[in-house]
Amino acid sequence: MVRAFHRSGQYHVTFTYNKNRDKALELIEELGGGPWLKTVPLNLNDKASILSLMEELTAEQEGYDVVVHNAASTADQAFYFLEEDQWSDVIQASLNSFFYINKALLPHMIQQRSGRIIVMGSISGEAGQRGQSNYAAAKGALIAASKSLAKEVARKGILVNAVSPGLIETDMTEGLQLKDVLPLIPIGRLGKADEVAKVVLFLASDDASYINGTVIQVNGGLYT
Repeated sequence: MVRAFHRSGQYHVTFTYNKNRDKALELIEELGGGPWLKTVPLNLNDKASILSLMEELTAEQEGYDVVVHNAASTADQAFYFLEEDQWSDVIQASLNSFFYINKALLPHMIQQRSGRIIVMGSISGEAGQRGQSNYAAAKGALIAASKSLAKEVARKGILVNAVSPGLIETDMTEGLQLKDVLPLIPIGRLGKADEVAKVVLFLASDDASYINGTVIQVNGGLYT
């Protein structure tokens, strides 16, 4: 997504990292650096980290035109064996962070009467998935929250939408047994991160000016 927004030449991009600072800096170097590109640390499982970053960013700049909620965490486990921290950490990373980040950045969008908020859902949040009751609950609630917020702020010029990926080639899917998974996907392959990023970039653009409160599925036809 950082690459897609940066390539468009229309955005100052600020993106976050949690533990892998070196990888974030490598990405900046790959893209040529410059004042239009910045990375900052953020731990979504730590409320204080979110509030501190939001205070820093809003002090540095009045607001942001586009907010993409992309980060998440998983702690897959059968519900019977699920521990409380496995439940709460996953909910915090995907859902509670949506509350804190938008509470900080939404006022500027309302004042300027324009903005885009884009959340990353998941096929798990729509159809459920064995061993992912925590992740499915977080993503399903995030989709529902985005639809509600979309109805509240649309007349203020702010559009809120969700993108719901299927199985995408990322660190989160590295452990999948492809021989079991690929037959379930009509297209017959995993998706690529860039294919999701292009949809997010579209929703952020003027070309999506009449799209609000919807979920765009990027899943190769895998719906269940």
